[in-house]
Amino acid sequence: MAAIRSDKARDASDGYDGGWVAHPGLVQIAMEEFVKVLGERPNQIDKKRDDVVVAAADLLVFQPEQPITEAGLRGNISVGIQYLGSWLAGNGCVPIFNLMEDAATAEISRSQVWQWIRSPKGVLDDGRKVTADLVRQMIPEEMVKIKALVGEAAFNATYLEAAKVFEQMSTAVEFVEFLTLPLYEKLG
Repeated sequence: MAAIRSDKARDASDGYDGGWVAHPGLVQIAMEEFVKVLGERPNQIDKKRDDVVVAAADLLVFQPEQPITEAGLRGNISVGIQYLGSWLAGNGCVPIFNLMEDAATAEISRSQVWQWIRSPKGVLDDGRKVTADLVRQMIPEEMVKIKALVGEAAFNATYLEAAKVFEQMSTAVEFVEFLTLPLYEKLG
């Protein structure tokens, strides 16, 4: 509970007006942290973040703060596929590696992989360049682990398609706008 309280306190102090929680039982904890900052105000629209200055060119600069690890690359692949597999099964908020994840997390995972492939700085800490071929090599390896986690029936129902879409979108030449867009056709 302390981690949730800390997370919501940070969100409130950063200027957010609210946040999501994974379970209704956590609403009170989150509310307490936002009320501490908001008081009786309905929002923090007046709070300007003068400490945050971002230009369009800044969004194109890729400078990893930490080394990119094989575990990090594999984690992004696994999270992206696990989320998409669950999403195809009708679940929009999914427990992955003991955290509740949503489409934003999967989108970050896919986007990072896409960016690492394209950037000269997309190099693992062991010196290997992150390439589309490396990602394609790791996907089947991660799929073995995912199948063990979700079981054969669920795996065969949606995860094979999820892996295919994740691979296409993380290795595509052009950045596809949003991860779930190609999947809407599958839901019909």
